[in-house]
Amino acid sequence: MHEQKIQVLQGTVSKLLRRGATTNLTKVLGKIHPADIAHLFRYYDLPAQKILLELTPELDRAADVLAELEPDSWPLLAELLDKDYLISIVHEMAGDDSAVFIRSLPEALAEDILAELHDEQSDDVEHLLGYDEETAGSIMSTDTFSLDQNITVTQAIEALQDAENYEMVFYVYVTDEHNHLVGVLSLRQLLTVPPGTKLRQIMSSNVMRVRTDMDQEEVADLVAKYNLLAIPVVDDQGKLLGLITVDDVIDVMRDEATQDILRMAGTSEDEMLLGYKSLKIARLRLPWLLTTLFGGVVTGTLMWYFKATLEQAIMLISFIPVITGMGGNVGSQTSTILVRGFATGRVDFSMLQKIFLKEIRVGLIMGMICGLVVSIVAALWHQNVYFGGVVGVAMVTAITLAACLGVLVTAFFKRVGIDPAIASSPIVQTVNDITGILIYFSTATLFLPYLA
Repeated sequence: MHEQKIQVLQGTVSKLLRRGATTNLTKVLGKIHPADIAHLFRYYDLPAQKILLELTPELDRAADVLAELEPDSWPLLAELLDKDYLISIVHEMAGDDSAVFIRSLPEALAEDILAELHDEQSDDVEHLLGYDEETAGSIMSTDTFSLDQNITVTQAIEALQDAENYEMVFYVYVTDEHNHLVGVLSLRQLLTVPPGTKLRQIMSSNVMRVRTDMDQEEVADLVAKYNLLAIPVVDDQGKLLGLITVDDVIDVMRDEATQDILRMAGTSEDEMLLGYKSLKIARLRLPWLLTTLFGGVVTGTLMWYFKATLEQAIMLISFIPVITGMGGNVGSQTSTILVRGFATGRVDFSMLQKIFLKEIRVGLIMGMICGLVVSIVAALWHQNVYFGGVVGVAMVTAITLAACLGVLVTAFFKRVGIDPAIASSPIVQTVNDITGILIYFSTATLFLPYLA
């Protein structure tokens, strides 16, 4: 239903753009949710996106639209916008959103915007920009609602009623006189205790919190694990500095998943920024493709080394793609599962032995089933039982070894600090091709007298 709605909106907006009906287009955009306007942007080129943003009524709505766009599109769109208009939009954005946005811009433009922001907002943004990218500090909102532990429930409720300037109040965080985070309350608790009760008497002192230098992916894992709507950010002394809300966490999880998928494909988000610049895109993809090419050369060399075996049993050629392909697929499956396990925190190095033994068992089961099937096919096809046995044994060994390599290679790259999402898949594929050929032809050479 949502896709149908977007298609109808796209048709309407496209028609109005072609006609240059700016008044009608402004009215239409005023009735569409900012997230849906941002979704529409993907169907239009940059000049059309600029028009749509400028025609979006009310600066706060335009700011919401800009915040909903993919971050990789921000620098290109920002360069087209009038600087004063861009500054006015940034002024309407939440502090954490404006910090992330400004961080994505060219340095000169970012400095110009910071110089023109109001003093208080500029200080907040510069403070957030001081934290390393992709850390809790860089994505937190400094607009945090907290109450002193010594006030009463009545005073707390009155303060909440005056808290309309805060973005969201999911929980009531309790601090001491030095702003150290000492407890947390739910809104429900405030309504179910006597009015004169002090907050320190009813607060929970066991507060889930993160430090400013924690990686944003670890923050997202914590929020997902404990089903939190928000998580407070503190400094080394435990002072409350900010808040990370669930909507920011969803963005982090989506971005991290996108990065992992692109890396496993041998590319990165930079490719999206390059548009149709073929040479630069090719340069991004080449490094790991060259690794695969090297593996192919090694595989060819091995086949040449076993040319005597091939000459005497030419039937071996027919199952080379099956052996290498099955091993590569199994290795990639194992590697992908382990990469995802590391990324979500469900797998750590203490579990590797169990995972490795499990993959050996899984590899044996899959190898025996596939090996039995392919050995029957090979024996019937070439009318040679021994050949069926060679193919079957090679298949069992190759698949089991591929499952083990998927674990070992991924764990190795994780241990040495290389992102396994980037390196594991091509390396596993390449190593499995080499080992698959080696196993296949070595087994065939042992049984050569029965194959010729």
